[in-house]
Amino acid sequence: MNVPLACLLALIAADGAEAPGSAPVDYAREVKPILARHCVACHSAEKPRAGLRLDTAAAALLGNESGPAVVPGQAGESPLIEAVLGEGTGARMPLKRPPLSERDVATLRAWIDQGAKAPADEAPSVPPRHWAFDPPSRPRVPAVSAPGWPQGPIDAFILARLDRQSPPIAPSPEADRATLARRLSLDLTGLPPTPEDVQAFLADGRADAYERLVDRLLASPHYGERWARHWLDLARYADSNGYSIDAPRSIWAYRDWVIDAFNRDLPFDEFTIDQLAGDLRPEATRDQKIATGFHRNTPINQEGGIDVEQFRVEAVVDRVATTSTVWLGLTIGCAQCHDHKYDPISQNEFYRLFAFLNNVDEPELELATPEDEERRDRAQAKLDAFHERLEADHPELAPRERDWEKTLANDFKTNQPPDLKNAFDIPLEKRSKRQWRGLMELFLARDKDAASKPLAKELKAIKAGLPKIETTMVVRERSEPRVTRLLLGGDFTRPGNPVAPGVPKVLPPISHSGDGPPDRLDLARWLVDPAGPLTARVTMNRVWQEYFGRGLVETENDFGTQGAEPSHPELLDWLAAEFVAQGWSLKAMHRRIVASATYRQSSRVRPDLAAIDQGNRLLARQSRLRLDAEVIRDEALAASGRLARKLGGPSVFPPQPDGVMTLGQMRRPWVESTGPDRYRRGLYTFFWRATPHPALMVFDAPNGTQVCTRRVRSNTPLQALTLLNDPAFIDLAEAFAARVRAETGPDRLRRAFLLALGRGPTAREASRLAELLDEERAGPEDDDDRAAWTTLARVLFNLDEFITRE
Repeated sequence: MNVPLACLLALIAADGAEAPGSAPVDYAREVKPILARHCVACHSAEKPRAGLRLDTAAAALLGNESGPAVVPGQAGESPLIEAVLGEGTGARMPLKRPPLSERDVATLRAWIDQGAKAPADEAPSVPPRHWAFDPPSRPRVPAVSAPGWPQGPIDAFILARLDRQSPPIAPSPEADRATLARRLSLDLTGLPPTPEDVQAFLADGRADAYERLVDRLLASPHYGERWARHWLDLARYADSNGYSIDAPRSIWAYRDWVIDAFNRDLPFDEFTIDQLAGDLRPEATRDQKIATGFHRNTPINQEGGIDVEQFRVEAVVDRVATTSTVWLGLTIGCAQCHDHKYDPISQNEFYRLFAFLNNVDEPELELATPEDEERRDRAQAKLDAFHERLEADHPELAPRERDWEKTLANDFKTNQPPDLKNAFDIPLEKRSKRQWRGLMELFLARDKDAASKPLAKELKAIKAGLPKIETTMVVRERSEPRVTRLLLGGDFTRPGNPVAPGVPKVLPPISHSGDGPPDRLDLARWLVDPAGPLTARVTMNRVWQEYFGRGLVETENDFGTQGAEPSHPELLDWLAAEFVAQGWSLKAMHRRIVASATYRQSSRVRPDLAAIDQGNRLLARQSRLRLDAEVIRDEALAASGRLARKLGGPSVFPPQPDGVMTLGQMRRPWVESTGPDRYRRGLYTFFWRATPHPALMVFDAPNGTQVCTRRVRSNTPLQALTLLNDPAFIDLAEAFAARVRAETGPDRLRRAFLLALGRGPTAREASRLAELLDEERAGPEDDDDRAAWTTLARVLFNLDEFITRE
């Protein structure tokens, strides 16, 4: 909107400041700092966006091919003013950054209207170094004037920012204890507290009752499940390969490793190194190798006729982009095809990072127990003897098997286990004995003539004795390194000059031992070097985001020059410095945050903040947060009494609507789990990339294909319909009703409320639900109250409060 100059002058005058335009504007003192602060990062001599430089007044007067940016004496006709106000055909400037203040706009207008005068010998201004590229220093905790409210440094930083408002803003009072119990339990474990847990907390009169509750929840094995889910979003975890074939994969052992790592509070630097380079650790353990599954979560295209190298390169590109987003909070992936448009990252530097991840093989790691290995050895000896007799007594089968191969469709070949798929891809003369025998076994099992012969039955009996050994996908350094080349335009068919492994110059240099170039292990250690400016900040910002709904840097995936400025820069640096000082302990930082008065505030909306801080950036209250998709299922499981608390293991198949599995190109089975597996936490639901469980997607679970640094929280009618009608929620509503009906106490309605919401009903709520029960009992099919209580359960599951963390 075009704000008239007179209005701007009136606003500034009302604020008690001298209005720009009432006195000559000093270009060097008043105008140049505005341009340097807001414009020069994109419009410098080094790489002027749209061909426009704003690093000197002369450059602004010269403009670009569209004409001058500044028209002396005519601010209203100057494109610079149009741009900063968002008028005209272009986007408002600065792009994706906060707008200039009214005073800054008024200063620019006055300078232009006064003739846009500037020194003739002006030197170009240099873009200021971006804040995120300088290492955080531990700031001094501010002194604040609110005795009793701050619980520690976090609150001091928050209160100091609130005090700078005019007039100062008071923080909100602490939430009631029942709300705090539910908030803490959901945030730290992803599960609601039991009514008994809430009652125990309410009755605990000890001064450290809150801290005791925090410690108990952090020690819960469900803490690892809750916080692993956030990490799996970053790792783009799924149980299938993606693309159109979307074959299942076995990588749940990686998911379980993440859960265990959070539960034992594995220091974040070690957590990082294991995932990026666990296989390169000296005497690497099996767990450290399993951890490298982080980068095996990339989708795999198994369609016939593809160029395998193309999709291998795409996987490495994805790994570079994911690594930079997860640990650095930078969009380095934008430099795949050309130099980054905004950040000081060149295309050459992208491929130097690419080189670290380009030298891996992608095997599967067996998870055999000693008993498995003993059984396998016995069965394998029988299998080898069988093949030797087969080759000696039936030489006619080999040519028949080759003829059979010629009849097979590509889809059949690509849908086989990795060993067989690779065997099909290898020319006949280069196949190993093991590959030949594997294909012969497949032939004997599939060929109609051969399958009816005794030898096929013998083979089947021998193979039945082979134990089913689970595997997990890992990465392993190649013995012969690949040569990495810059890909012109990002095209794998246009290799350019060779590049060596390295890191962007804007960041600290990488150190390594040995004579050769640095490797993945060096890269991993570099990412968690305490001298680095980004990893600790980025990680703490994401943790903060989970507790308050947004990070201190709102663009949690972009700490680059186009990202948002921190709302509380000193607090962000303090958290980063404290994280390192605490030995990279995430549990220590969780404890710090949830112990703060800032976290404990009520989330009630305050009318006095509506105009000042509608988005709650200043944190004068807590935020109400819609629960994640998996946690909504977990709440219903817990309320129903059906929750299976087992940790880990293969993914499971809870009920879902009919027809879901017909939506992909390949129709995959969905055989509903039975017994306890039917009631596992949402974290363990088998996730097909092409046909994900609809209840997860309607509540904004990520697609498992790209890194997800922040989940969307939408509000759609489909969510209400899911809670009412999804087979899994109906199943749990019936179980919830049965649980409440089995209660022997006098007030079942109160018990139902406590189980679902962690509190008792108000008089109005109790009256309205009692009316509902009476209405439902009047039905002809409800002799035993089952249908009435099931309806009430479905109502409670559909309450906004049920799916919201207050």
